[in-house]
Amino acid sequence: MKHRFLGRSGLKISEISYGNWITHGSQVEEDAANACVRAALDSGITTFDTADVYAATRAEAVLGRALHGLRRESLEIFTKVYWPTGDGPNDRGLSRKHVMESINGSLRRLQTDYVDLYQAHRYDYETPLEETMRAFDDVVRSGKALYIGVSEWDSDQIRRATEIAEQMGFDRLISNQPQYSMLYRVIEAEVVPTSVELGLGQIVWSPIAQGILTGKYLPGQPAPAGSRATDPTSGFFTEELRTDKILTRVQGLRPLAEQAGLTMAQLAVAWVLQHDFISSAIIGATRPEQVLENVAASGVVLDESLMAAIDEVLGDVVETDPRLTESPNPRA
Repeated sequence: MKHRFLGRSGLKISEISYGNWITHGSQVEEDAANACVRAALDSGITTFDTADVYAATRAEAVLGRALHGLRRESLEIFTKVYWPTGDGPNDRGLSRKHVMESINGSLRRLQTDYVDLYQAHRYDYETPLEETMRAFDDVVRSGKALYIGVSEWDSDQIRRATEIAEQMGFDRLISNQPQYSMLYRVIEAEVVPTSVELGLGQIVWSPIAQGILTGKYLPGQPAPAGSRATDPTSGFFTEELRTDKILTRVQGLRPLAEQAGLTMAQLAVAWVLQHDFISSAIIGATRPEQVLENVAASGVVLDESLMAAIDEVLGDVVETDPRLTESPNPRA
């Protein structure tokens, strides 16, 4: 497993990280979740990403139990705050009250004294950004988090947060966690240039496009039984990706993967990792074999001709429009 610096910080993280959105605490039983975590650890993954909202806080608890007893210094544990974790008016957002209460709840569920990275899961339009940045700075100064980052913030929001941190002497953001894959490249236009300028690394989610890039979804055929597309609780974006046009183009990647000696999932993860603005690609799994397959993409180098051939195959099905609005689903 290769490791990379997270943005301009001194923190090194595994270039493939393990995430448990829609799996732990909901889609798979805890024994299966533990088996996946063990497979990740055995494969050299040291970075684990979760969020308080995943499975209504259960995902953090499952991950905490799975990692309990391991040497804490050997792990990088990330979590997030923003989405509702209760019914009260202050059980959501990035107010000082919610941030402070949420970090305590996350630490309790994760069974740790600190997280390596605490992330704002979305931008809060109702709370002054100065309040949020001060609260995050206090979380760091209290030792409950070592670094701070964001998820799915646009370039203007990232720049403004950085300016406030500089003006007020707060800890700066070191990361953004956006969606990114062969099929979804929206961050390239604005978020990536701003992040590179300001020193943020990208920890990207959905590198295999919720399974679309594995090639298991075939044009004109129903989704395979037991796949994520058949799970009504997964937030699977069927309409956007499961069109015959996209699925047909994805099947065109199969000979390219075979030429490279990779599975299609490995090709998708390796493609993401070719970009130097990427600090880590988050994988998820319901079975240990999926972890082992995806981890094999670490260290793979795709030559320029293969990268160009991928672009030629996918053509106009690649989404690059930065004006797209983000779905309210807490995916990242």
